[in-house]
Amino acid sequence: MQRIAILGCSGGGKSTLTRALAKKLNLPVTHLDVLWWKPGWVESTLEEFRPRVAAAAAQESWIIDGNFSSTYDLRLPRADTIIWIDQPRRVCLRRALWRMATHFGTNRPDLAPGCPEKFDMEFYRYIWNFKRDSEPNIVNGIAKFGSKAKLFRLRSDKDIEDFLRRV
Repeated sequence: MQRIAILGCSGGGKSTLTRALAKKLNLPVTHLDVLWWKPGWVESTLEEFRPRVAAAAAQESWIIDGNFSSTYDLRLPRADTIIWIDQPRRVCLRRALWRMATHFGTNRPDLAPGCPEKFDMEFYRYIWNFKRDSEPNIVNGIAKFGSKAKLFRLRSDKDIEDFLRRV
């Protein structure tokens, strides 16, 4: 495992798994949210974002954490491993709310500078509707761009723990 793409719903454990794998495998990490967001929660344009993702994916080894299906064509063909964290909606929503409550107003390392944790109803709707709205993009993206990578679909914290133990 030298190039790992980690996909899944917010609150599912992507960033936590990313940090654990990076430590265990000594791989550099790119959080796509850091590349996408500008200070003050201003979104990048695709013209700004895609070259940043392409540069990260061009490296010899990496863990890239995040969905952004508009960049699957840049990351998934280079990935040797794809990890899809597919936790239940209730788990993801509870964790995202807990994260907001415990980090409100502070910057997390997996977000861009100047983007403090906040209450964002649109974000919680995104989590609630993830299976319906975003899961098809993951399925199609893996089929179209990531078919040569080894795929791990982790559906629970136990699956994640077992996976980390085997690595």
